[in-house]
Amino acid sequence: MHFRFCIVTLSLLCSFVSTAYAEGQFLPLKLDRTFMNTSKGVEETPAFITAQHIEGQADNQVTATGEVELRKRGQAIFADHVVYKESDQELVADGGVRIERSGIHAQGPHLNLNIDTNIGDMLKPAFQIAINGSRGSGNVLRIEGRENYTIENVIYTTCPIGNDDWMLRARTLEIDSLTQLGTARDARVEFMGVPVLYTPWMDFALNDKRQSGFLSPTYGATGKSGNELSVPYYWNIAPNRDATITPRVMAKRGMMLGDELRYMGTNYTGEAHLDVLPNDALTNSTRSRLTLKHAQDLGGGFSASTNMNRVSDDNYYKDLATSVNSTSLTNLVREGALSYKGDWWNATTKMQNYQTLQDPLAPVADPYRRLPQITLGAARPLVGGTAQFAGEFVSFSHPTTVNGQRLVLYPSMSYPLVATPSFFVTPKVGVHYTDYLLGENNSAGLPNATRTLPIASLDGGVVLERNFSLNEKAFTQTLEPRAYFVYIPYRNQSMLPNFDTAQVDFNFAQMFTENRFAGSDRIGDAKQLTLAVTSRFLDEESGAERLRVALGQRFSFATPQVNLVTPETASTNKSDILLAVLGKITPQWSLNSAFQYNPNQAREEKLNVGARYQPESGKVLNLGYRFTRDITQPVEQVDISTQWPLSRHWGVVARVNYSLADRHPLEVLSGFEYNESCWTMRFVTQQFTTAAKQVTTGFFVQLELNGMVRMGSDPFTALRQSISGFTKSIPSSGAPLEQGLR
Repeated sequence: MHFRFCIVTLSLLCSFVSTAYAEGQFLPLKLDRTFMNTSKGVEETPAFITAQHIEGQADNQVTATGEVELRKRGQAIFADHVVYKESDQELVADGGVRIERSGIHAQGPHLNLNIDTNIGDMLKPAFQIAINGSRGSGNVLRIEGRENYTIENVIYTTCPIGNDDWMLRARTLEIDSLTQLGTARDARVEFMGVPVLYTPWMDFALNDKRQSGFLSPTYGATGKSGNELSVPYYWNIAPNRDATITPRVMAKRGMMLGDELRYMGTNYTGEAHLDVLPNDALTNSTRSRLTLKHAQDLGGGFSASTNMNRVSDDNYYKDLATSVNSTSLTNLVREGALSYKGDWWNATTKMQNYQTLQDPLAPVADPYRRLPQITLGAARPLVGGTAQFAGEFVSFSHPTTVNGQRLVLYPSMSYPLVATPSFFVTPKVGVHYTDYLLGENNSAGLPNATRTLPIASLDGGVVLERNFSLNEKAFTQTLEPRAYFVYIPYRNQSMLPNFDTAQVDFNFAQMFTENRFAGSDRIGDAKQLTLAVTSRFLDEESGAERLRVALGQRFSFATPQVNLVTPETASTNKSDILLAVLGKITPQWSLNSAFQYNPNQAREEKLNVGARYQPESGKVLNLGYRFTRDITQPVEQVDISTQWPLSRHWGVVARVNYSLADRHPLEVLSGFEYNESCWTMRFVTQQFTTAAKQVTTGFFVQLELNGMVRMGSDPFTALRQSISGFTKSIPSSGAPLEQGLR
């Protein structure tokens, strides 16, 4: 038989209830009453006690025995025996004591607690932290308020009950439930019973909230730098600012110091990086990298931005980069811009320069500096159509070739004759004007010049639909033929400089543009018609596009005469035929392919085929083939990558990007991952080409203890870049809260 009791200030009532219950005069009684603590003059929260036997004494002391449960202020205390003094809010509990409160649950043989101040201690506690499912035990649990706890001689882990693969042992562990931060002192981490890390002090977040402190050390090895160790320190300066300071020790080179600063505000955002290797033992030189990106909203439609990049030498990224993408960097931009965006017009002033990183075995031309570049764009409805304007002024500067200034003015007008969801016809006319004023280094004797070209185009298309069913699933198929005609008369442009123009790769996007060149130094003559047809297969239930097939070709009525390279219509006035097939064929399979066929020479020019099989997160297989015909040497590559679980615990990651033309791999990545419920081990090796006849190799070994620390070199950047669709596996967390305590 249980008794539910509400503590009040009337000791006489307490004595009466206790006596009556003991004599069996009435059944279990429930008294719900909020009392007023007259000594404090404030309203107090009542304490409710349930037990098999309760005795009330005249000095406001209650003794409860047998399955005792006390609840007050959002916390619950369970025990075999409880003595509670209402006058000073002191509680003493013995025998199977269990306390449940926000942030932590604990159990032990004995508890002293002041329910008013929430200060007390528990002997021999076994505890679990609710926010991350971690658990542990210790000699004493010090309760220091509603949010703060200290456990002495603690053992802590996120592993479930029955699994002690890794443990944190510390002299003290402080838990702050308000900031969700744990702080351990005189701590060591053991993995499989072997100490792997010792620190006199460490803190760690109990959730994903940012906290200042040392991050997990990373170590690994590369062929060029030897064994490496990095110990990053994260500084949470403010909610909108943080910094990461990373000492990086390389066995063959020395110690590099890396700094990253990120910041943002209501009208600005940016980041800065500074890496310095004071004296590289292999090169006997100081090596450094500096980047700064900043964007500022100035108000009133005005904004400013800067993007500055600098490295100390041409081989910096090849020797010291930690990702494949960085090793291929050639031109590092340095620019600042001021922009304005209005309702119908916009303008930008930009200063732009580059640092060009040269490879002696594959030199590249230095790009022009733009000092300055001013652009102006506008678009506004006019007489049922749209009036547009694109203007640009650039001052080009180069140390070894012709310098000059270029002014471009391009007003145009488009007028949709028909515009419906299923049919459109849009003519457009414009005049492209270019003026050149040439300066120094004009060894070719190019004259100042102007060029004026009228441009006319007509764009039209139809969208047809039909409904059909496949395997009892409803689909909508579209048929979208499109025709695009462009007329631009021929102008001899051989005496014009070429500051920034290149031949654009022939593709579906370029087929429906006016100029076959990127840049304004060449405007291709055109009397051409592009015909294309696209068919889409749409899932009627979700509206998602399941498959798209596109076919297109360009026909020229006159052979193009303005060219930087041999044109695709030089012989028969017919361009290559483009075919694209892409989509999510099934919920697991997706396809992305493009084929370019040369009908003039009856041969394929390009073929890209990519397929992905991804039945679920963490399972992906990518298959790819790429072929590009080139005058010097064709490009032919196969690319296979995967992330795949082999069993409940084991998984494999791999990629091979192999050049069939060169008969050697461009990148090889392989590794495996072992997952347990509370830790993960990863082994990854990567080899890739950084420059002509240069190869680098990296090794990644990482041990991740869930919710605590990652030790080793982080492979995730390499895996995400090399394996499309890669996702980090997330092991299950520790045991449920109640399971961890009972």
